[in-house]
Amino acid sequence: MNNPLRPLKRYKIKTRGTSAFTMMLKIFILGLLNAMAFWAALVLLKDQQYGMLTALVIGILAIDYIYLFNHVYSWRFLLPGTIFLVLMVIYPIVFTIYVSFTNYGTGHLLSKTMAIEQYTNRYMLRKDLPVYSAEIFKDESDNFAFLLTDSAGRQLVAVDGKAVSLEEASLQPIDVDVDGVFDQLGDYERQSTLSIFPYLNQLQELSFEHKDLELKMRSPQEFGYYTRRYQYDRARDGIMDLETETTYYAKNGNFISKDGDLLDIGFKTTVGWRNFKNLFTDRRYSQPFIKVFIWTIMFALLSVVETFALGLLLAVLLNDPKVKFRGLYRSLLIIPYAMPAVITCLIWRGLFSTETGIINSAFLLPLIGKTIPWFQDPFWAKVAVLIVNLWLGFPYMMLICTGALQSIPGELYEAAMVDGASGWRRFKTITFPLLLSQLTPLLISSFAFNFNNLNVIYLVTKGRPAIAGAITPTGATDILISYTYRMAFESGSGGDYGLAAAVSLIIFLIVSGITLINFKYSHAFEEVPQYD
Repeated sequence: MNNPLRPLKRYKIKTRGTSAFTMMLKIFILGLLNAMAFWAALVLLKDQQYGMLTALVIGILAIDYIYLFNHVYSWRFLLPGTIFLVLMVIYPIVFTIYVSFTNYGTGHLLSKTMAIEQYTNRYMLRKDLPVYSAEIFKDESDNFAFLLTDSAGRQLVAVDGKAVSLEEASLQPIDVDVDGVFDQLGDYERQSTLSIFPYLNQLQELSFEHKDLELKMRSPQEFGYYTRRYQYDRARDGIMDLETETTYYAKNGNFISKDGDLLDIGFKTTVGWRNFKNLFTDRRYSQPFIKVFIWTIMFALLSVVETFALGLLLAVLLNDPKVKFRGLYRSLLIIPYAMPAVITCLIWRGLFSTETGIINSAFLLPLIGKTIPWFQDPFWAKVAVLIVNLWLGFPYMMLICTGALQSIPGELYEAAMVDGASGWRRFKTITFPLLLSQLTPLLISSFAFNFNNLNVIYLVTKGRPAIAGAITPTGATDILISYTYRMAFESGSGGDYGLAAAVSLIIFLIVSGITLINFKYSHAFEEVPQYD
């Protein structure tokens, strides 16, 4: 008889050692990966992206450690998923949070260092110095040389970044056919104005030093003296306009003078809670934002109610065994669900057209004698959006209601009929409560989906008609997601990515809250009881 208290025998699991080929392949792949990481690190270091550089170094060291040492073998299976989780989920969320606290947007896309470089690389024409007419010459290697002549007849030869007088130049003009026009400048052949147009961008970037000044092309026929227009004063943290002698000081992402004038290029910087304060305290932002927020809640709620009501009605009717051809009816009613939403929305947009749409011309005009401005009036635009969303959403609700109805025991209805309950009484006391208890998580999910339903809003109305007086691009049918999209990419004055990121963060918090409520009702995080 076996002794149950006897210690278990230990067995050793034999493992095969790593083959030489596998090891060489591993080293080759890791070497290639490290080479790519080294190249990326140099780029990030040049761009002064120290945060991403640190993350890259830590990541590549972790990969090398995990795949070279066997005592962390289990992490080899977790690491790819962890990397994708960080890149695809965590990083976008963190970056969005960061952008929401900045002024990032049109006019503030560059870092402060890059913005300063943009200004210090700008030149202005010295109007107090002579302008030269230019004769252009090119050699076989597509290098250019120029013979420059001012109004007084003084001539310069410009080549290899320097301009010297004709008398001092090593290249001399040659008139081959003695017609008064120079055909060559040393080994360089004369070029016509037409022939240099493919090289025009290259020529405009050339500059030639002459007497501590720079000669640059003003046009294909003229050269002039240029000097830097702006100079950065590190001590005062300002940019001086050398033409007007005005200093612009760095403040809140802009270079601004004492008179309040702004330079056209700002820089990206943190602004704290400014974006959120603007949304809730600045009336120019808060009024359209609050309108959009209220309509978003109404749109999501009404979409769920109307689609659920129609889907439930059709499911109850088609669940009756007395109805013939139930399968055919269900198949026909699922068609809107099977069609691509993009195509459906565009079709409905055409149907609702005030001038040419069938709804106005074929139905409303003959019946009531007038048309409805579906896209011009805020109320009717909202009605149109809800109708389209009803068409798209009721088949889904019909399907889930049909499945839930079939799961209700028939004995409950038989008992109710014995007690003399009417059809409405059976629906009120049995069908609807049981359906609601089963479908509540799905209804909450549908609310969250419609909360971010960009397709219907953008494809049908594009958020319009516009709300008068709004400082941001805002329409009467805009929901938060379309409001964010238009703010970032469709603003007439350029995109305000910082403000759009702030709205995105608010959407994220709301949807996260809805998701947690859904988990609570669906008991997603509850442990399954274990029975012996």
